[in-house]
Amino acid sequence: MTFAIGVDLGGTNLRIAAVDEAGKLLEKVSVPTETGHGRHGVLDQMCAIIQQVSGRYAATSKLAGIGIGVPGIIDMETGMLRQSPNLPGWEDYPVRQGIERRLATRVILENDANAAALGEKWLGAAKDVDDMLMLTLGTGVGGGLVLGGRVWHGARGMAGEPGHINVQRDGHPCGCGSHGCLEQYASASAVVRLAREAIAGGKAPELAWLQEAGDLTARSVFDLAQQGDRPAQEVYRLAGRALGVALAGLINLLNLPVYVVGGGVADAWEAFAPAMMDEVPKRSLVYRATAPESKAPGPKTVISRARLGSDAGLIGAARLPMLSS
Repeated sequence: MTFAIGVDLGGTNLRIAAVDEAGKLLEKVSVPTETGHGRHGVLDQMCAIIQQVSGRYAATSKLAGIGIGVPGIIDMETGMLRQSPNLPGWEDYPVRQGIERRLATRVILENDANAAALGEKWLGAAKDVDDMLMLTLGTGVGGGLVLGGRVWHGARGMAGEPGHINVQRDGHPCGCGSHGCLEQYASASAVVRLAREAIAGGKAPELAWLQEAGDLTARSVFDLAQQGDRPAQEVYRLAGRALGVALAGLINLLNLPVYVVGGGVADAWEAFAPAMMDEVPKRSLVYRATAPESKAPGPKTVISRARLGSDAGLIGAARLPMLSS
């Protein structure tokens, strides 16, 4: 048997798994990331757990390698983490070199959203196709593009960033310097902002109550929407519309068979998907011609909720060394 180690390195949690070549999850460990001990402390923590987990299988199985999903922009050639919003102080840090020095084995570093996309392609919502795109709706909006079964990085390793597609001209300012980015309408932080704007309008008493109670989150807004609260439902309608605009453009451009929507906000699928799916055919000729209900022959365009949940990144990270071995 061949197995690989997948790592999901987050600013809050560090998750490590052993996965065999058939995709079976052999073991999974999740611990708080010891960011208080600095970069070296986090890498020491990670490598110690990797050694413990891999040691339990190395006697009877072959280790294909170690794949690590990291939030941020990675220099794929050097393994340098150029920028990471969830790991402050890690800018221009040689992460791969530090891990390989500690473990004396091959390590593949990948953006965490790309790793999640690869996981969904291997075992999740896109397992039956070679080409797909995934949007990850979390604090921000990330994504990953898989072509021919492998992550497509582009010229500088920055391909697959749908969060900064413009969905509203001169819309809300984005941290990237632009305005009206998808991230400002379909992320968890965007849901909270839209809810606060509704509260400021004076016509969202239930949302205002959540804010006064200190419990205004994307999840609590979704729960309220499910209970029939109109302002909360409108927040998610706006998020769904923005997603529909972005997906329509991506479908027109790429004509892929599968588009997957994942991340924590995807748990609110019932609240935003109707508006999203209403918007896509209005804006995409390609989708209208290739939708599942179309009578035209040939492959259909599928827009699907992710299936692997929070394990997508772990499974995709483990898949990385298997693809390159």
